[in-house]
Amino acid sequence: MLQFVTPSKLKTKKIVFEDVYAACDSATLEHLKELSSKRRAIEDSVNKSSFITEAIAREMSGGLESHYEQDIHKIEQYLPLLENLFPYADAISTNTRMAQWTAALKIRWSSALSSSSFFNFKGPKFFQIDNLRFELGMILFLCGGILRERALEVLSTDLVQSATIFRQAAGIYHHLAQDVLPALEPELPPEKPPEALAAVSTIMSLISLAEAQAVTIRKAEEKGTSSSLLAKLHHGVTLFLEEAIGIFHTVVTQCKDISSCLLEFMSFCKCLHELKSRQYLAESLKACGQIGAAIGVLRSALIDVKKKIPGGEPWKSSYQKQIQDASEVLRKFVHENDFVWYEKIPSGDELPLPEGNKIVNYISYSPKRWEKQLTFKIQM
Repeated sequence: MLQFVTPSKLKTKKIVFEDVYAACDSATLEHLKELSSKRRAIEDSVNKSSFITEAIAREMSGGLESHYEQDIHKIEQYLPLLENLFPYADAISTNTRMAQWTAALKIRWSSALSSSSFFNFKGPKFFQIDNLRFELGMILFLCGGILRERALEVLSTDLVQSATIFRQAAGIYHHLAQDVLPALEPELPPEKPPEALAAVSTIMSLISLAEAQAVTIRKAEEKGTSSSLLAKLHHGVTLFLEEAIGIFHTVVTQCKDISSCLLEFMSFCKCLHELKSRQYLAESLKACGQIGAAIGVLRSALIDVKKKIPGGEPWKSSYQKQIQDASEVLRKFVHENDFVWYEKIPSGDELPLPEGNKIVNYISYSPKRWEKQLTFKIQM
C-alpha cells in the first residue's frame, strides 16, 4: 500500500472560549473553560508544543499507548463540548451585537492540502474563518486523518482492525461532506483551505474506503482466496479511486490552491491496484488453460503502468517492486508458453477486462453532544 498521511498534518492557533463568550453563570463559565482546556490539548498535539512525558500522556488518556489513539481520545473529549455550543452559537449569529463574539474567537487553521502549504518555507499559512462550523469541520477532518494513520500503525499486526479503522475514517469524512460542510460553504471567503470543501471530504472518504478494501484484500490473500475473486477486489479499489479522481477535477474549479500531490497519490494507487487486478486475472486465466490470454493481459498491464512511474520516494520503490513481481510472473508465463503450449497471444480488444467488486462501506459517525444548558449575559 502506498501511504499518504499529509491530511492529518494540520496546525492551529489558540482559542480561549471564556475570554470571548460572556457567561451569565458559573456553570456556563466552567463549561467554556473546559472547552478551552480540551481544545488546548489538541492545539499542543498538532502544533507539537506539548512538553509532557510519555508516561503522563499515557495516564491522561486512560492508558492508551499509541500516540494516534491519544490524539483521537483528545478529540473525542472536545467534540461533545463543542457540539453543545452550536445551538447557542446559531442563535448568537442572528444577533448583530453577539455575532462579534464568534469573530473574536479568531478560528485559524492551516491547510495540509493546499499547494501553498507545500512551498511555504516561512511556516504554515493560516486561514481564519469566523464560523464555528469551520472549527468543527477542521477538527473532524483532523480526526479522520489521524484515524488513517492509526490504521496504518496496526496494519502489520491486525488486518481486521486496520480495515475497521479505515472504515471509521471514511464515516467521519462522509459525515463532514453530508452534514457539516455544506452549511459552511456559502460563508466561505474566496481564499479558503481545501479541507473546508464538502467535495474534498468526499474524496477522503472514498480514499479511506479504497484503503479499507486494500487491507481486506490482504486478509483474503492470507486465506488463499481464488485469483479470480482477488482480481475483482483489486479492481474494486480502482473504482473507488476513479470516483475520487473524478471529484478532484471538479474541486480544482472551486479551489485552485489544492495540491496536486493528492491527485498523484490517487492516480498511482489506482495504477498499482489495476496492475494487481490484471495480474490476478492473468493467473486465473492461466489456471483455466488460457495462457495466451494471460500473457496478453499481463503484458498490456505492465506497458500501461510503466508509463506512470512516480518520480521520487517513498512511492517509487513500492511501485517498482510491484512491477518487478508482475514482470517475473509474465516471464514464467512466456517461458512456459514458448516450450509447452504455443498459444497465440491476443492483444487490444481481444483481451478480457477485469470486473470490480466493492465490498466495504463506511462506518457511520454519530456526533455526541454533552447536553448542558448555557446562559450568556446578552440574552438570545
